[in-house]
Order: sequence, then structure tokens, then C-alpha cells
Amino acid sequence: MVISHKDPVSFSRVFEILDYQSAKYPNRRALNHFANGQWHSFSIQQIQELAQKVSVWFINEGFAPGEKIMLIPYTGNAYWAILDFACQMAGLVTVPVHPNLRVEDIALICKETGSRLCIVADEELYQKVTLGVKDLPQITSFYTEEPGAVHAFPGWLTKEWGPSVMTELSRRRSAISEKDVHTILYTSGSTGIPKGVMLTHENVCFNVRTALMLIPLEPQHRVISFLPFSHIFERASCYAYLAFGVSVYFSRSRETFASDFLHARPYFCTSVPRVLEKMYDYLLEQAETRNWVKRRIILKAIDIGKQYQKSGQSLLYKAKLLLARWLVLRTWRKALGGSIRYMAVGAASLRPELARLFSAAGIRIMEGYGMTETAPTISMNRYEPGMSRFGTVGIPLPGTEVRIDKQGNSDEGEILVKGPHVMAGYFLHSDLTARSFTEDGWFRTGDVGRFVEKRFLQITDRKRDIFKTSSGEFIAPLQLQNHFRQSPFISQCMVLGFQRPFVTALIVPNFSLLEKWCGEVAIHWTSGPFMVHNIKVLAKYKTEVEELNKLLPNFQRIRDFILCPEEWTLERGELTATLKPVRQTLLEHYATQIEKLYTDVRT
Repeated sequence: MVISHKDPVSFSRVFEILDYQSAKYPNRRALNHFANGQWHSFSIQQIQELAQKVSVWFINEGFAPGEKIMLIPYTGNAYWAILDFACQMAGLVTVPVHPNLRVEDIALICKETGSRLCIVADEELYQKVTLGVKDLPQITSFYTEEPGAVHAFPGWLTKEWGPSVMTELSRRRSAISEKDVHTILYTSGSTGIPKGVMLTHENVCFNVRTALMLIPLEPQHRVISFLPFSHIFERASCYAYLAFGVSVYFSRSRETFASDFLHARPYFCTSVPRVLEKMYDYLLEQAETRNWVKRRIILKAIDIGKQYQKSGQSLLYKAKLLLARWLVLRTWRKALGGSIRYMAVGAASLRPELARLFSAAGIRIMEGYGMTETAPTISMNRYEPGMSRFGTVGIPLPGTEVRIDKQGNSDEGEILVKGPHVMAGYFLHSDLTARSFTEDGWFRTGDVGRFVEKRFLQITDRKRDIFKTSSGEFIAPLQLQNHFRQSPFISQCMVLGFQRPFVTALIVPNFSLLEKWCGEVAIHWTSGPFMVHNIKVLAKYKTEVEELNKLLPNFQRIRDFILCPEEWTLERGELTATLKPVRQTLLEHYATQIEKLYTDVRT
């Protein structure tokens, strides 16, 4: 059965998406996840029944409409989705929390929202959260999500279906308005300061209905979900998948990422740039293990892929691309299950050459732009001919207004947004909400951008990250960081220089590639934390930086850098849930080295 994306959409509250799929194209394998050594499928009817059962448990336990329930998942699975819908139908407000947050931040969120119940992914998180909020009297219980665990959530075992509680459930569902708060998501972005974004049913449903018009999915397709379920990007994507009627496969973990793709054989997925960068790094690492001839073939194929355009290519290039795909690039699609055609990429800036390379391999990369505050999508590149441009985040969604608050004669400025998907505000912070909107009602994104060819939005940086050196030059770090990450030896980069006389950087090496290079040039490898101090390694990175410096004006060039001894991680608070660097945390972690670097260069 093929869905027409012009069919009338009959849901205005998020939980009605279940009824929408059930009525239009009921899927026997709507949600699929791996447990106890095998894959388990949930039909849309099973999902509806379980969500209703858990809603009944909440009502029987005395949870009132509007009460907050904290959810702390890792990646998604069918049970998290069912819990989410159950809370909605009972009139409860979910508060998803990233599992890597510090205990004190979790306690802050719990206290601020007044959450009575917290459901976590496993026993380890159970112990962490219990310890962190033991002094908060409003919390009555914690449970792990997985049925059968020691502290298992008992809602799955509900047996009482009396007429009075069913009447109450029906009444609650009917009383929920599309203007009611559906969820509160705490986001700190790159500032590190948590704030609760209130999203309504209207906010989220607008984005889901828009996805039905713009994304080329049909009910027979499979998709895979592997991003954090506590983030609105993946959560809203899963709502949209259910509305499409496709089969959703939830990846288990980073360790099983490759095998999960092979099993699911997805046609589509959402991703963040860091995942694509890791895939690209892996291809480079594979090249280093081959003999000279094969290495040259792989590197040449990569170079051809980076020149890819969607149209207007010469016959000679098309012939080269065909050969590159056959010899090298097709292995990517094969490693991802063999059926993948599209990836929607968001949540951070993607290097244009990677979008070209993946698209050349037959995986169309469609970059988009959004925020938690916009539930989440603001703009996206489209799948129709002529409706996408590499290096941009696409065209604003239908029904979304985007304005550039230009300064002076520049075509750049802060991106302002209006639309049905813009949040209701920050929870308990009306002053912060007021500062986030202009007097005439436009939401201030804090991102700087411009329009290319009058309709394609391009993000040039984060407003708060742009800084001025002490010599008076303005530096937009995002573009510079992406520029230096073109080196295969540079995994992550953060440009520094606020109120300093020149630009420097924190650089995380691609340790796998660096180790192979050390073997080739007879440098004894010990471990990353030791090798970043090796004189020959430092000289190698100086050469890499100087080559890329040649392409920049003098004031943007990196004068010196710090090689970080290990990759930045979520656990240490150095990355957000969508793997963007947290600037303030990294500045604190490397404060001594940064100060020494500027002192040494000056002297």
C-alpha cells in the first residue's frame, strides 16, 4: 500500500499518531528492538494496548493531569516509545533527561519540575539518580524501564481495567488541548546552563505533519533509530516514522551500531554530523592498512566523491564517479545494510565535502537545521530536484517564517523564526522567555546566518561563539573549525582567541590514523596521552595546520595549538547529547594549557 502524502492528516495531539497509523496502514512490525538475544516486534495494536495499560496504571496510582514524569533513556526502544505515549494519554508531562548529565543537574531538573516519578534505563542509572535526589521529598519512587529488572516499572503488569478508570482515561484524553504542554526538554546547548523548553502538542505535530509532506518514505520502508531518545530530534523523528507507517528498528548501542544496520537494512535514518565523520575516518583508516596501489585507489575515489554535484556534471566526471562507486564508495551502503538511500542530518554543522562524498556513494545527505525550541526543525534541504544545496541547511519549512536580523550592510545576521512549532517558553523562566523573543514576536535563535540564492539558509556561526581578538578582528569559529577538520588527522577542533592577540586551537587527533602513521615513519606508539607530546607528532600536526592556514587570511590563521590527550566525551560534559563541543567546559578543562600556550607564543 502506498501512502499519498497529500492525504488529510487527522491528528492534532501527539498520542493520536497511534490512532492515525492504526486506521490508515496498520503495521505488524511498527517498533522493533533487540532484547534477550533476539529482535522483538510490536504491532501498532500492541503498542496501543500497552500504552493504554500503562496509562491506567498512572491513573490508578493517583497521578494527576499536568504532573511531571522524568524519563532517562539511553537510545530509544519500543518500551520508551510506549511509556511516552502512555504519559501523554494520562495527561502527564514527560521530562526526558540525558543520561550523561551530572547528578547535580539531574537533581536540579527534578526539583524544578517537581517530578514525582523517574523511570531510568537500567540499574546503573537507577543507583546514580537515587543517590542524586535522595533529599528531594516529592520523589516517591524510581524504576528501571526494562520489564523484569530488579526495580522494574510495574506499569507493564497492570491487570485492572475497571469501567471507572477507563472512563477517566477517556475523559483525560478528550480534555487535552493541542495548546497543552506535551513535554519539557532541558537543553544546555554549548553554554552548560540547563533550561526547560516547553513544547506543546501543536509544536510537535506541526513538525510531524511537515515531515509527511517532505520526506520520501512509504509504509513498506524500514528505518533505524540510533540517536539519543532524550533529544527532540530523534523523538520527533520516531513520531513521524509512526505517522508514515514504516517499521522502526532501534539500535542497541554504539558497540552494536554496525550489526544493527546490517540486520535492519534501513532505507532512511536521521543522524548527526559526528556519526558521518566517524564513518569517513574509518574509511581513511582502512586505506592506511592497504598496499600502495589500493590506498591510492581509495583516496582517489574519496577525492572524486568530494567533487560531487547533484546535476551539471560532465560525462568524464560521471564515468569517474561510476568507477569510484564500483571500486570503493559502494562499500559504505553495503556496510549500512545495503538499502540505505537517505540520511537527514541535523543538530550540528556538517562539512559540505562530507555531504558530497556520502551523496556520491548513493546515500543522499539532506542537511537540516533546528533547535529544541522549535520542536525541532526550522529548515531542510528537500529531496526534489533543484530543492537542495550543499553547504546550506535548506529551505524553511512550509508555514515557517525565517528572517535575518542584518547588521549594517552585511547580508548576515541573527536568524529569527516564527511558526506553529516555536516553543511555549522556558519552564518557570518567564524572564528568559521574554529575552528570547523580539518585541514583535520573533524567536531569537542565537545562530548567525544568511540566505544563499534567496531561499537556501546557511548557518555561519553561533552568535554567542563569535568573538573579537584583542587586535580587533572578529572570528567566527564554526567555519574555521570545519576548515581545519578537513585534515584527516584532525578529529575535533575548537578555535580560541577571545580577547587574545591571535587565534589558537584545541585539536583532538584522529588517534587511529595517527597510530598507523607513527608505524609508517618508525615512531614507537605507546598511547594517545603520551603521543600528543611527541616532538615528531607535534611537527606532523604543525605541518597539517600550516597547509590549511595557507588558505586563510592572516588574522584567521592558527598560530599555535594544544593537542588534546583524548577524545572529548559526553561523560565529562565536553559534548552535548548531539555531540557538539561544550565551549565553556573545554575552556575550563584546558585552562592551564591555554594560558601557557599564549604566554609561550608571546615570549
